[in-house]
Amino acid sequence: MKVDRIEVGTPAPDAPLALWLAYIERQHPQPVAMGLERVAAVRDSLGMQVRFPIITVGGTNGKGSTCALLEAMLAEGGYRVGCYTSPHLLAYNERVRVDRENLSDGDLCAAFAAVEAARGLVPLTYFEFGTLAALWHFDRARLDVAVLEVGLGGRLDAVNAFDTDCAVITSIGLDHTEYLGPTREAIGFEKAGIFRGGRPAVIAEPDPPYTLLDHAAGVAARVLRIGADFRADSDGMQWRYSGPGGMRAGLPQPALRGAHQLGNAAAAITALDTLRERLPISMGAVRQGLLRADLPGRFQVLAGRPVTILDVAHNPHAAERLAAVLAGMSGIRRTLFVFAMLADKDIEGVVRALRAGADRWYLAPLGGPRGAPVSRLDAALDAEQVFDPVERFGTVVEALAAAREAAGVDDRIVVFGSFLTVSQALMQLARRGA
Repeated sequence: MKVDRIEVGTPAPDAPLALWLAYIERQHPQPVAMGLERVAAVRDSLGMQVRFPIITVGGTNGKGSTCALLEAMLAEGGYRVGCYTSPHLLAYNERVRVDRENLSDGDLCAAFAAVEAARGLVPLTYFEFGTLAALWHFDRARLDVAVLEVGLGGRLDAVNAFDTDCAVITSIGLDHTEYLGPTREAIGFEKAGIFRGGRPAVIAEPDPPYTLLDHAAGVAARVLRIGADFRADSDGMQWRYSGPGGMRAGLPQPALRGAHQLGNAAAAITALDTLRERLPISMGAVRQGLLRADLPGRFQVLAGRPVTILDVAHNPHAAERLAAVLAGMSGIRRTLFVFAMLADKDIEGVVRALRAGADRWYLAPLGGPRGAPVSRLDAALDAEQVFDPVERFGTVVEALAAAREAAGVDDRIVVFGSFLTVSQALMQLARRGA
């Protein structure tokens, strides 16, 4: 293991959060370095004694929604719940929550300082540093339960350095192929790494690759599959759940929009069913959790006219889900897409999934070393034979402003393509009070 410190000049524990974030971003020469050795070493140095159950959520899409549903249901059940997710949209504090409240700057900096003191000469990536800081705080917060979202893959993700009591896999699609492999089978194997022997493995992917199931069998995990061991059936305004805890009818549709959210909600209820001896929860709490779960940037519909929708969809699987929800809306005259993506994503696949629903495209670059230039987006539209009118801008902010200027009251604006795309739009809308 490389042990040379990248730089000196550690911030003080009470230094501003921005200074700490800039510091930890420079503590490893690579933004992503797969492996558990570094995290495990610092975890042990911190002397953590995790005394609460952990629910770990992995998958290609739907992780954040499932975490939000679990967090809301558990909070409504009266539990003190910690939730760790990534990435954030507006502020790093969004990644670490206790009792559904973002952690304060002071608490985050204290956690970063504890990790810094414990790591010695072990270099940590930004995500590894943040994961350890979140769990260090949770260890001291007298939690009843923690919900952890896998950052990348599963087997070698920093979150996997902490044993789970129930693992959830939401979906398997092609994304991050440079790290996880080029096929669903390769990706399924990596995702399955969060399973533990003898413990529940909730699989909400209707068509799981054989590698996911083989690994679950190999470690003797307790597999529960959607469609076989649990299911969700919609009755229009309500839906019915069946699972290891029995059948529940008359459930409200989740506050998170889209038919696919029923699968995420069913997976969340199944996870809670498997832990009911340690975390009993009433159906009243489940119902309230369904209604109160909140997740910005996932088909987030802003108030006012024209309708403005923000969605972080950044791979074909997520784009197909976005297209399905858009197609279910009525009373829309035109759809204006504000579109920006990272260059290392499947831009053509995203365009292919959404092209049928577009009337006009507003293209923008994301900037930075990973951002796709407008010429790359143009090439994807050409490759997919998109002939809708296209306008090109220097920033997401400019593209959104132009779309808002052009849109009528019966039109809708859809901002999508990346967490960064939605983040930039949210910041601009917040400045204007829109």
